[in-house]
This record gives sequence, C-alpha cells and structure tokens, in this order.
Amino acid sequence: MGPLPWKFNVNRKITDIVKRVYGETFSSAALHMLSEKIEKAKSTISHQRKKQWDEKDVVLITYADQFFSPDKKGLPLFTRFYNRWLASSFSHVHLLPFYPWSSDDGFSVIDYHKVAPETGEWSDVDELKKTASLMFDFVCNHMSAKSEWFSRYLQQQPGYENFFIAVDPATDLSGVTRPRALPLLTPFTLADGSVRHLWTTFSEDQVDLNFASPDVLLAMVDVLLHYLIQGADYVRLDAVGFMWKVPGTPCIHLEQTHLLIQLFRAITDEVAPGTVLITETNVPHKDNIGYFGDGHNEAQMVYQFSLPPLVLHAVHTGSVRVLCDWARGLSLPSDKTTWFNFLASHDGIGLNPLRGILPESEILSLVEKVQQEGALVNWKNNPDGTRSPYEINVTYLDALNKKESNDDERAARFILAHAVLLSFPGVPAIYIQSILGSRNDYAGVERLGYNRAINRRKYRDGEIDSELENTQSLRHLIYQTLTRLIAIRRGESSFHPASDAYFDAVNEHVLRIVRVSSSGERITALFNFTDTTQNVAVTTKNGRELITDTAISGSSLTLNPWQVMWIKEN
Repeated sequence: MGPLPWKFNVNRKITDIVKRVYGETFSSAALHMLSEKIEKAKSTISHQRKKQWDEKDVVLITYADQFFSPDKKGLPLFTRFYNRWLASSFSHVHLLPFYPWSSDDGFSVIDYHKVAPETGEWSDVDELKKTASLMFDFVCNHMSAKSEWFSRYLQQQPGYENFFIAVDPATDLSGVTRPRALPLLTPFTLADGSVRHLWTTFSEDQVDLNFASPDVLLAMVDVLLHYLIQGADYVRLDAVGFMWKVPGTPCIHLEQTHLLIQLFRAITDEVAPGTVLITETNVPHKDNIGYFGDGHNEAQMVYQFSLPPLVLHAVHTGSVRVLCDWARGLSLPSDKTTWFNFLASHDGIGLNPLRGILPESEILSLVEKVQQEGALVNWKNNPDGTRSPYEINVTYLDALNKKESNDDERAARFILAHAVLLSFPGVPAIYIQSILGSRNDYAGVERLGYNRAINRRKYRDGEIDSELENTQSLRHLIYQTLTRLIAIRRGESSFHPASDAYFDAVNEHVLRIVRVSSSGERITALFNFTDTTQNVAVTTKNGRELITDTAISGSSLTLNPWQVMWIKEN
C-alpha cells in the first residue's frame, strides 16, 4: 500500500481496516477515492441522528408497497395509513427493500440508488421521514442477475471483470454453509461465449458480489453513503455473514467479513454519528452475538433471532424453562450495544437459532406441531448430504394457535407473546402483518409459488382501514390491545433497552421478568403460558398493574389463561 499522501483525510481506523483486509491490492489511488467519497458525504449530510436509544423506540417492519391502488403508488399509500393508524405507536419504520428488484420480494436488487418506480420516489421517502425515523436495507452480499452491474460483467466491460465470483465447478465446496437447498454455483455465458460458474448463495437471480475486489468495496461504500445521505437512521446489513468467500472454509462468519463490518461502522461513525448498524445473521446464537465485535467496533444491534422460536416453543409446550434459561444467559459486550428484538418478519421463523439451545428432536417436534396447524416449512442442505428444516413459514398469529381456536384465544396467545417481546431488554420491532392481526395467506402462496408468501400479503388501499374500524373483527381486537401495550411501554423508563433485566420461572408455566430503571423504578412482568389459571406468590405489596390500571395488594395473584401483568411498584 505504501505511505499515505500527507493530504489524505480518512481517519486512521478506516485505513488500518482497509490495510488488514486488502493489503497491497488496495492502492493509494483507491484510498484517495475512498477519502473523497467520505468527505463529500460528510459535507452533504444534514440529518441529525438520535444519539442513544430509549424506551420510546419501537420499530415497525413493513414493505413500502404494503398497500396498492390503481392510481397511486405504494409509498404515499403506506404513509397515509401509517400516519392514521401507526405513527403514535412507532418511532422507526423499517422499509424493506424499496429499490428496483427482480425477485425475492425486493432482496434481488437491480439498482441500489433508486426507488422502484411502481413504489414511489425519494421525495416520498422524505415525506415519510417527517413522521418516522427510517431503517433501510443494505443488501450487501448479492445483487440481481438483471442489474446493470451484472450486465456489464457479462459483457466483459473493463472495471467489472472482478465484480462477481467465478469458481471452477470441480472445486470442492462441500464445506460451505448452505442456507438454501439450491445449487451454490450457477453457470452464466459471457459475451465471448465462455461459461463461468458464479457464486449464488441464495438463488440463481441473486449473484454474490466479490468483496475481495477493491472496486466492489468502493461501489458498495457508495451505496452505504447514499443511504446515509438519504436519511437512514438504522441500516440493516442483509445476509452479511456470507459476504466473504474462501473455498475450503464454511464461507460464513469469516474474519474478513467482520473486518468489513468494522469498516462500515467506522465510515458511518465518521459520516453520520448516531447511525445504528444492525446485522441480519440468522444463525445459532453464539455466532450471532459475534457481530457485536468488541462492543464498539461492529454492529450496535443484532437481531434476537432465538426469541421468536423460543416464545413459540414455550406457548406450544406450556413450559417457560428453556426460554427463561436462555434469557438468563444473555449479556451484552458494552453499553453501546443492544438487542433488536422481534417475533415476526417478512421471512419465516428461523430454526437455526434454536440449534444449540434445543435438541434436534424437540426442534423437529415443534416443526411437526405447527405443520399440523397449517404452517409451511423451508429446508436447507447440510454438508453431509442430509437436509434440515431452517424456517417455519406462517404468520405469527397462526403459529401460536390451533386451527380450531376462537378469536379470543388467538388474541390472548398473541398478546402474551408480544408482551414478552415488549418486556425484553433491547429495542422491539413488530412486523406489520402482526399488528394488523393477519392470518395465513395460502392464496398468496399458490399464486406466487413460494412459502414465504404466506406472511407477505399486500392490501388494497382502504381494505385494512375498514377492518380496523370494525369493532367486532380480530384485526381490531389485536390492533387495539397491542397499541395499548406499546403506549404503556413507551411511557415507562423501566423498559429502557438498557434497564436491568432479571428472568425466572415462577413455576413450569409462568415466566417472570423484572425490569429496573437506572433511577430504581421497577416493573415486574408476569406471563401465564397455559390455558389454565395459575396462582403466583408476589413480593410486591403495594403496586399497580399497568395493563388493567388496577391496584395490587396481598401476597398472591391469580393469572387467568394466557394473562400478562405488568406490575409497577409504588
């Protein structure tokens, strides 16, 4: 790399990381380009980020085109709905990829810098920013086979020859971690007629980018800076664990991947202080928490991927032991990190995060149980030639319930699960299909041909408004109850993401979470994971139950089936 020119402006942390990843292959000229990109972005950004999260932070996960009509685009329609129904409950909106795309409902990006024309324009994003902080997806591992970058690669244009990863198909890749039951390599024909087998971790339409090329890094830093300029407060690093490939290794969680995340963190800290990076690594818990780095140099938040299947397991077994034991073991590397907690998203309920917590036999038993109630399952290939379930496809409302459950039972289990989510340390995120009380969309699966469509239904403009206005509907019941819980949480400092949290199993069926704020305020949360009443001894002699707004006294309480209590000490 050689000595840096005296005018070089990039901070030493950034140059040190670049040197560790690329060595001499990253030229001084490339470093100068990186410096110019960063300095230009710094001079452009005016949006001020919130410096630290608090109990008021609750994230809505949604598609930008969640609503449609013949004469209006998706983003303005969503903003209208959000401002009417959701703005008072949420601080942030995670807009799932809203860029031009060719497959995977947005995660096969054609152009990182544009808004999909059928969805809206950047001015529509700006309009939503008036009432919500925004979270963007940085789909950094792969891009669409229909993108201009990939077209230029196939045309063998100068500057693009190393943008993607060509591998001899005779190479032994049996040790590579596979998230899908699909071929790892896909053949493509170049302009000169030659055939190259390219790395496609997720599908033949999602071609992995070659971060070993400095040109790719510079291009993707451009994308990251563009999102910061456009006002992203949170940036989700999609499928980031697969970003660096070395044949002969599992090609996941490699040192270079962690270094690249450190680079992204250093750049965001330099350009837009307060920006939160969130890594999306749907893997066993011990690997997932590695993306905090040392607590200061990688992601500020990681997805709490074990929470959705563990809550589901507790509801179906009636036992809180596994959930409680796991929660007791949670720890953060610094006060600059926290959990991104969720129960449902556009993807299914991941099962890999259960591995190492539950024996495989119990995982398979859970899968079989929810399949009997109508859930679908996606599978992955293992290096030994076997396959395993990696994801349950279902709405979380239907995942928790039986086919014959009535609406009151459905809502009770659902609210219990979300009260657990809202009680956990960290920042909670709620998928739009959850707060809308959505059921499984089997028609969508049949129409679109993939299991994940079961939880991705889009709605005509006005359709959901009518159902939410209907006081007899399940959607109304869930919306009203859940938004009330969110409102209570946002008003209590004990639910600050960093407030102390203590977990214990009162008995086999009742979970207790105690949250204590920095000023000593204390809330005891009790959860009955059964359809029978549970009597619980309590130490709170003088308090108030926040959900029902009733006084608490005496030495014992009775929890009704699926009941939740949030008891604040006076």
